[in-house]
Amino acid sequence: MKKLLAVAVIGLIGASYVFAGTAPKAYPKGEVGKMVKLGEDIALHTNTHPLTKDYVGNKLNCANCHLKGEDEKPGTAGSIASWLDTGTAFPAWSKREKSVQTLQDRSNNCFMRSMNGKRLPQDSKASIAIATYITWLSEGKPVKMDRKGPWGPTNAAIWHKGIKHFKPLFKKATHANYLNGKKLYVQRCASCHAKNGAGMGTFPPLWGKNAKGEWLSYNTGAGMSKLPKGATWIQLKMPLGQGGTLSDAQTVDIVLYVNAQQRADFDLQKSLPSKSEMGIYNSNVLKEKHSVRSNFKALGLDIDVIRGDHKIK
Repeated sequence: MKKLLAVAVIGLIGASYVFAGTAPKAYPKGEVGKMVKLGEDIALHTNTHPLTKDYVGNKLNCANCHLKGEDEKPGTAGSIASWLDTGTAFPAWSKREKSVQTLQDRSNNCFMRSMNGKRLPQDSKASIAIATYITWLSEGKPVKMDRKGPWGPTNAAIWHKGIKHFKPLFKKATHANYLNGKKLYVQRCASCHAKNGAGMGTFPPLWGKNAKGEWLSYNTGAGMSKLPKGATWIQLKMPLGQGGTLSDAQTVDIVLYVNAQQRADFDLQKSLPSKSEMGIYNSNVLKEKHSVRSNFKALGLDIDVIRGDHKIK
């Protein structure tokens, strides 16, 4: 498994960014250590934890994207979406918000997108705990604030090269790719995520609603909903334990199929908590909307053509 993942990473971004690691051997003592443990617990149980469940609008946890490594801690799996050096890059510039973002800003904003919920209040215990845990994972590594984007050094390299690599491939996509993606999804993904994308057991949902009409997965403002970003993550991490086994063509077709399915639209204004609860929202961008249609249109794709005669808003 490790060799397969390493081959995938080397092929995509070059050998210098292949790494493995673990969390520090011991928690800090005292109240800081308690906060680290709280952040870890929240990352594992985000949608059910009493401090965060009211801010989550789907059935995902942070650990569904920031996978557990050999030490079984969220965010310590190597390569993409690792938290092992993330804390070293903040404060960092964010093109999306057009402001310098703190680590808390970054994780709080994820609640609006990947968690399809509401942004955590900046001074909330949950916000501080998550940032404390992620910072602990970077303990001992050199700090170098990122002037280009809010990612740790490993993630910055992978995302940039992955997006550049996959973007032109998606621009050529057709309905045939969508149909092949559906076939591949059933063969390679459905055993964990279910044919209807609703997830199975501890394996997370990828799209759709449950019987109560509640959205199950990330919305159209999340990074995973953007086709090149989703493909970068999927090729390196999926199928679980077999990262690097999907070809470029297979990855494109699967991600095209998954992200063409129904998921919640993103509206920034609806995702912010009330002003009295939120405090100051650290962003110079106050309006932002996305849909499945607009995400495909950004790459010159017509969702109706991609899906055939089945139309989606």
